[in-house]
Amino acid sequence: MTLGSMPGSSGYLDLYPERKMSYFGKPYVLGLTVVAGIGGLLFGYDTGVISGALLYIKDDFEAVNRSSFLQETIVSMALVGAIIGAASGGWINDAHGRKKATLVSDVVFAVGAVVMAAAPDPYVLILGRLLVGLGVGVASVTAPVYIAEASPSEVRGALVSTNVLMITGGQFLSYLINLAFTEVPGTWRWMLGVSGVPAVIQFSLMLCLPESPRWLFMKNKKDEAVTVMSKIYTLDRLEDEIDHLSASSEAERLKKNNVRYQDVFKSKEIRLAFIAGAGLQAFQQFTGINTVMYYSPTIVQMAGFSSNQLALLLSLIIAALNAAGTVVGIYLIDHMGRKKLALMSLSGVIVSLAILSGSFFAEAYSGSSTGVYGPLAIVGLALYIAFFAPGMGPVPWTVNSEIYPEAYRGICGGMSATVNWVSNLIVAQTFLSIAEALGTGATFAILCGIAVVALIFVGCYVPETKGLTFEEVERIWKERAWGNTYTRETGEGLLEEGLQGA
Repeated sequence: MTLGSMPGSSGYLDLYPERKMSYFGKPYVLGLTVVAGIGGLLFGYDTGVISGALLYIKDDFEAVNRSSFLQETIVSMALVGAIIGAASGGWINDAHGRKKATLVSDVVFAVGAVVMAAAPDPYVLILGRLLVGLGVGVASVTAPVYIAEASPSEVRGALVSTNVLMITGGQFLSYLINLAFTEVPGTWRWMLGVSGVPAVIQFSLMLCLPESPRWLFMKNKKDEAVTVMSKIYTLDRLEDEIDHLSASSEAERLKKNNVRYQDVFKSKEIRLAFIAGAGLQAFQQFTGINTVMYYSPTIVQMAGFSSNQLALLLSLIIAALNAAGTVVGIYLIDHMGRKKLALMSLSGVIVSLAILSGSFFAEAYSGSSTGVYGPLAIVGLALYIAFFAPGMGPVPWTVNSEIYPEAYRGICGGMSATVNWVSNLIVAQTFLSIAEALGTGATFAILCGIAVVALIFVGCYVPETKGLTFEEVERIWKERAWGNTYTRETGEGLLEEGLQGA
């Protein structure tokens, strides 16, 4: 059987397109995806809720109201926790499995939510944000890998993107919660405390779900893995998948015993994969997405809309566009492909950031304080989300869940997620300060320039992985390390030879 006709290849799907849709109708596959994706919901809710809660935290704590640095610290301390969680999450995933890593993240997140809700001062609140960040960091590594390893290759992009939909859905939910509690005593305490509910729900449901079949194979628990796979794959596909995984996992298991962090940089093919994956994660943040999501109510107020409730309402619309755009991305990522989608997304982001920058520059140079150019800034925000959400939202997480060999997937996934959170921290911790020092227009102009660099990076370094098996993706990096260009046709014989050698 050739790769062009193998289940999971593009040719196979062209002949039998109904096979692709059948996986979306399998309750077991969807159940795994949705439950694992609650980790994304926690990620998204925490990202969005602090933007609205911060407006009311400033009212309760005078020290926070007087200090932009303290505001940034409350926002970004969750990111410090996420960096630590993501850095350790790769090891937890490899050593103890995707399921246990998810359970750990839920417990830590729930404890953090309680601490935030009960915080008597800004410093206890910051501690709660740190704990929540630890949980989010581990979940950000675990959820995409768990979904990817339990997904057929032809729908892997869409299912991993469902995790990103949960992130954007969590952001939208956070704005709804923010609006719901604006007139309730305790406002921000309810906003932050409610975040523990999804963590408790995921913990309860995850107890009923299995471990990733690929991780089980790596731990030589083949019988358990086959049981899980029989619920995921159609009967005519199952035997091929088991044989394929058995052949590749034996070689990966031998490698995994000796894998260390420094090995990522010693092997040229792994180094190339990590540069592509980590670069995507960094550019996702440095093009400003969480500047918009963390500070969108503040940005709206900068644009001349001073009311807290109006700022939250307009931010809710932005969050709804984010979620809707992710739904579009779920469809496009397995049709248009990862690379083309990212390039299209970044092109729109560049235009949108230019509009945002221009609107604030125009406001500054007009000398008006009435927010004449405010509507143009809102249009820029809306366009930014509309272009970012389908592409640069899901593509970095999807690509990072599929470009690393099994032996390196936990380590590299954790490292690239750490890059994402470090980049996120830098942006969140500096946005208000840079805006105060240089002006909001100049700040968005800087983000626009970074988006141009990101466009060039994706065009030069990120491969297309649409419809490829994990083994075919691994072959891409081997070929690049040898100075060749991999295609399904030229790589077919090499891949079969590699599998036989394993």
